Formats: sequence, structure tokens, C-alpha cells
Amino acid sequence: MKHAECLALSDYTIDRAADILRGGGLVAFPTETVYGLGGDACNGDAVAAIFAAKGRPAFNPLISH
Repeated sequence: MKHAECLALSDYTIDRAADILRGGGLVAFPTETVYGLGGDACNGDAVAAIFAAKGRPAFNPLISH
């Protein structure tokens, strides 16, 4: 597993997150209650990475926003 960077919000970190998402990677982000795990829902490798990271079975669907 790759190591994660934990970065404070800035223009740089938003650009970095966008680059990661465009490259098929995943980003974690805070919501009002929990952390979310995001990826490009149109990228099959990113979707597979979310299932793997969460240990989620393929028959249990994801929510896409």
C-alpha cells in the first residue's frame, strides 16, 4: 500500500488532489461527520481501488456523487 500524504487545505493541495484523481488515484477528504474516500467514478481502476481499500465486496454498490 502506498503511503498517504495529509495536507492542509490550500490551492496547491486542491491541485494535487485533482492530479491524483485524474491519474486514477484516490483521495480522502473530511465531511461533516466522517472522512470520505474519493476517486473518478468513470475510471474502472479507481473504482476497483475503492472497493479494495474498503474491503468491500463487489456486489455491495458504491454511492457516486
